Amino acid sequence: MVPFAGWSLPLHFEQGHLRSHLHTRSRCSLFDVSHMPQTRVIGRDRVRLVESLVVGDIAELRPGQGTLTLLTNEKGGIVDDLIVTNTLEGDLYIVSNAGCADKDLAILQGRAAELRAAGCDVHLEVLDNALLALQGPSTAQVLQAGLSDDLAKLSFMNSVTTTVFGVPGCRVTRCGYTGEDGVEISVPAGRAVELAKRLLDVPEVWPAGLAARDSLRLEAGLCLYGNDIDETTTPVEAGLLRTLGKRRRVAMDFPGAAIIMAQVKEKPKRKRVGLTSVGPPVRPHTPILGPEGTPVGRWGAVGLVWPRSELHPQLGTSSLRVPAPPGTVTSGCPSPSLGKNIAMGYVETALSRAGTALSVEVRKKQHPALVTKMPFVPTQYYTAK
Repeated sequence: MVPFAGWSLPLHFEQGHLRSHLHTRSRCSLFDVSHMPQTRVIGRDRVRLVESLVVGDIAELRPGQGTLTLLTNEKGGIVDDLIVTNTLEGDLYIVSNAGCADKDLAILQGRAAELRAAGCDVHLEVLDNALLALQGPSTAQVLQAGLSDDLAKLSFMNSVTTTVFGVPGCRVTRCGYTGEDGVEISVPAGRAVELAKRLLDVPEVWPAGLAARDSLRLEAGLCLYGNDIDETTTPVEAGLLRTLGKRRRVAMDFPGAAIIMAQVKEKPKRKRVGLTSVGPPVRPHTPILGPEGTPVGRWGAVGLVWPRSELHPQLGTSSLRVPAPPGTVTSGCPSPSLGKNIAMGYVETALSRAGTALSVEVRKKQHPALVTKMPFVPTQYYTAK
């Protein structure tokens, strides 16, 4: 068990990190992600509230459909990444990051108060639900046995409220953080243990912890807030242009729009890239160098000392809250699926093309690295026919 954002969470279970990771890729694992805040936005002006804070087109979401979006500040920095769902019940359901819980809630509550003062109808409800993530290619087979709803009709990033193995009032969303088919189940807290035990009674399902969650999401090329994105990085630098709604780009009515759209037009000075390398594994804060060992960033110093992880070195995560200069690894680990080192980091845009040869500095020695397209492992998200 390790501390994480005020919670005590499992790093791994008896199967160990490697076996747990590979089991998720081939079968199915259960992750307890109840540390992630869940919030309902209700009222006639719920879309107006959320769109005043994020870059996505929330108004265009179909009933039951969700999207990844970014909460930004006036400088174009990413305050948090969120999943926002337009529920079939007629409200907006938001899942955010535990490390950002206090600041996110303060921003949402402050904006809601401003809108209500202007005569708008909008309110927030912080949910006391637990959140269980069932992930892997066997997810549908395992879960369908406990559902009356047809999972084949529930496509990626869509959700439905239903009864799961006898537990009513569960929100099942087809999404996850592993790159595999999977669901996140928002379950009333008082029955979360009951549901978790029922799922773990299936031999196909193993419990999984933070170590596997981290290596799976890195193989899928997904960002970890506080490492790969933060308030010093923009959506354009982070390679998250897909989160910018088309209508919102034209309207430029989200925080930091002028800076973000200028980067879309002119290209940013740095970009997030994937890397593969030989030699010892790379971890967050590892310097990225040119093939001749020269710094690839104009603003960062090679060999700069950064804070160590608050969690555990296996996780590859940290308490990074200062700008990562170009030429810095933000996430890295040996890939259990590929059998080689993988990483993400920021380099100057001129060096961001896939196939560019670079190097990484590990324990004062340089090792070859290659800019690589992401995801490192192809994603298996389910799209209903």
